[in-house]
Amino acid sequence: MTGLLLLGADDLRRSLPMTEAIAAMKEAFAAVSAGLVSMPPRGAIDAGGGTTLLMGAAVPGLGLAGKTVSVFPGNAARGRPVVSGLVSVLDPETGEPVAVCDGAFLTAWRTGAASGAATDLLARPEASTLALFGAGVQARTQLLAVAAVRPLRLVRVWAPDPDGLRRFTAETAAETGLEVVAAADPDEALAGADVVCTATTSPTPVFAGERLEPGCHLNAVGAFTPQTRELDATAVGRARVFVDQRRAALAEAGDLLLAEAESTTERGRWTELGEVVRNPGRGRRGPDEITLFKSVGLAVQDVAAAARAVARARRLGLGNLVELS
Repeated sequence: MTGLLLLGADDLRRSLPMTEAIAAMKEAFAAVSAGLVSMPPRGAIDAGGGTTLLMGAAVPGLGLAGKTVSVFPGNAARGRPVVSGLVSVLDPETGEPVAVCDGAFLTAWRTGAASGAATDLLARPEASTLALFGAGVQARTQLLAVAAVRPLRLVRVWAPDPDGLRRFTAETAAETGLEVVAAADPDEALAGADVVCTATTSPTPVFAGERLEPGCHLNAVGAFTPQTRELDATAVGRARVFVDQRRAALAEAGDLLLAEAESTTERGRWTELGEVVRNPGRGRRGPDEITLFKSVGLAVQDVAAAARAVARARRLGLGNLVELS
């Protein structure tokens, strides 16, 4: 072994532009739906003050990687990151470690990119107004990803923390050059929205589904357990549902599972996003249809994103090389 490449957040940002990350997500989801991925269900460790998740995947032609990521909500009060972790990239031929990436950045970046892929495949081409729920790291990457695939002009953001909301709107407006404004309440955020993204830690619905505009596209990424939801049953019931993977959604997508428990809808009648990548005719059926992409996050996304980042980082001379032996 010649050394282990260490890639921090700045290295990853430079080596994996959002457009590249979105392309990687489409490739990853297509591989999932084609049955080409070896990806066991992720494990979860209850650490008392938070949860540590363990996941990994192997994809022929893409690579092999494993991730450890921790979600500790109490860290916000300590001034520490709520999400942290590492992605270990392995040589698919030998299994030897070749790179370690900042897992918090990569998770947020590829989660945003997944919504970018879904928006590109499902939202109306002229979509220009985004309603964004949340004002954290995940919300930022949602905004950047949607802006990469649609001609956004206006972003309305709602979050319960007024100070955090003010900081977020100011920073993202400066970063993107878009009009990013704070909404007074969820209803104001949704008014006229072509695309809606929810990226919160709320365990209960963050808006009334009856307020969704006909023809909008919705990305829901915040809830990742069967007991939590950002969407109410009305929002889910009004939408045609797309998921990253049926098996994972059946195990973890509380937004969908709780909504279906409250209705007579048959469980699991959802379309995988990879099926739309492979056959675009399975996407949006008309301008007034509401589409919903529910993502719980898959290890294959880390594999696809990390593989592209590592390859480009090597070409650009980014990161730090360390010897393990």
